[in-house]
Amino acid sequence: MTEDLHEPAHRRRGVVPAFGGIKTFMRLPHVDGLDELCGCDFAVVGVPFDTGVTYRIGTRFAPSAIREMSAVLRGYNPALGVSPMEHLCGVDIGDTPLVPGNAVESMQLIEETVDSVVDANIVPVCLGGDHSISLPILRSLAKRHGPLAVIHFDSHSDTWNSVYGDRYNHATPFRRATEENLILPKNSIQLGIRGSIPGPEDLANARKLGFTIVEADRLLSMDPEGVCRLICEVVGDRPVYLTFDIDFLDPAHAPGTGTPEVGGPSSAQALSYIRRLDLTHVRGVDLVEVLPAYDPSQVTSLAAACIIFEILSVMALSKGEPDS
Repeated sequence: MTEDLHEPAHRRRGVVPAFGGIKTFMRLPHVDGLDELCGCDFAVVGVPFDTGVTYRIGTRFAPSAIREMSAVLRGYNPALGVSPMEHLCGVDIGDTPLVPGNAVESMQLIEETVDSVVDANIVPVCLGGDHSISLPILRSLAKRHGPLAVIHFDSHSDTWNSVYGDRYNHATPFRRATEENLILPKNSIQLGIRGSIPGPEDLANARKLGFTIVEADRLLSMDPEGVCRLICEVVGDRPVYLTFDIDFLDPAHAPGTGTPEVGGPSSAQALSYIRRLDLTHVRGVDLVEVLPAYDPSQVTSLAAACIIFEILSVMALSKGEPDS
């Protein structure tokens, strides 16, 4: 039962406050069976995997941290004029099984878990974990929907070929996804890219793969409407995968992440981009790279929860009119 702060106190007996209860995203129902997924629009899936990290570890603890901070979110989005849960049916299915330290087997388990959601024609909304989780999620989605266009908010392109010879980590998922024909690079866009890189070939290689790269300086010079017009031009009406690395945000707004890069957008700017997206054709979502150990005030986890809320609000608007 959700808390209604507008009800008189004597009518709220037995209602668990936001700080209590078992933590699911925005206190959604927790389900643990395929039959209970029937009729849902989306399912929140925790993916507590960080074996793909190359520097700071600890993103395995992000799904629980994001869920905890999501408890402060309320049902109505005044910026968009919509109550997303009144238009969407959503559940939280908990976390995927994993084999700590074994990337290949863990990716197979992630893919199988997401398969159960995708096979029910439900949009998986995945809470990472590091960015390598996008690869098994895309493998699952592509089996049903074919190659997808990708809207990618990040400070890194994640298209390296390998790191210390390892081809499966958080710097390589979109190179592997391109090679496996899971995505449509020419209809995919990466926004917010910035920071020092090994050499000029780094971004050149991403562009050679076909990605449209919008570096942070250019992004910040554009108005939100222009950003979203460009996204629509690149993506078109193809099935979409939306991936949001929290280090897209400037570390002043999201310090709790593994590979921070200065000079990025604020949380307010990020929300303005999300609110203007067309998510009519979204087939999957992830938010990754929150690192709670470097987030003592929980501002990064809160930003992550709010971004997911905005995404769900836009998804709700794609189904109908705003609330009156």
